[in-house]
Amino acid sequence: MADFVRYQIGDVVQLKKSHPCGSNEWEVLRIGVDFVIRCCGCGHRVMVPRPKFEKSVRKIIRRATPEQDG
Repeated sequence: MADFVRYQIGDVVQLKKSHPCGSNEWEVLRIGVDFVIRCCGCGHRVMVPRPKFEKSVRKIIRRATPEQDG
């Protein structure tokens, strides 16, 4: 059984298919039933259903840094 991956807002992920602009890196902007992701190449925003998003992620390139209170 596959491990459950927890995504965070600000994570940069690599998807299996590249965007028409040529980039395949996306930043996670919103998490829920749907994910809102932004192309790191051209800035285009897309809303993707969770199952489709989780299936299309190849790897997490950069994790969001957790905010720390002063």
